[in-house]
Amino acid sequence: MKFQKKYLVKESEKMSPEYLMVITTTSSRKDADNIAKYLLEKRLAACIQIFSSITSSYWWNDKICTDEEWLCLIKTSQKNYETLEKAIREVHPYETPEVIALPILTGSQDYLAWLGNQLENN
Repeated sequence: MKFQKKYLVKESEKMSPEYLMVITTTSSRKDADNIAKYLLEKRLAACIQIFSSITSSYWWNDKICTDEEWLCLIKTSQKNYETLEKAIREVHPYETPEVIALPILTGSQDYLAWLGNQLENN
């Protein structure tokens, strides 16, 4: 299914924070673990948290659907985002996976330093 791109943010309007939290969901723990392992092995993410058994309700093919899913919170850098999104798409089983990046505007300096150090080796 192809979607119109009229709702995308224009390049000139995008923020450029140093670090991001990327969100994706999967239909199983196994898929979430596979995505996490793949991203960590490629050093595209410093940390990935997997939340079990959330309920997602959404529109798909003109129907309202409700499913159990697994939520992945992926900490990465702005410079890794495009490669990380491509990597998620490579291993994600969904036709149209959710891949949303939220800026990390501030945080513990010790944690952010650790995050940056983990991603430096990429």
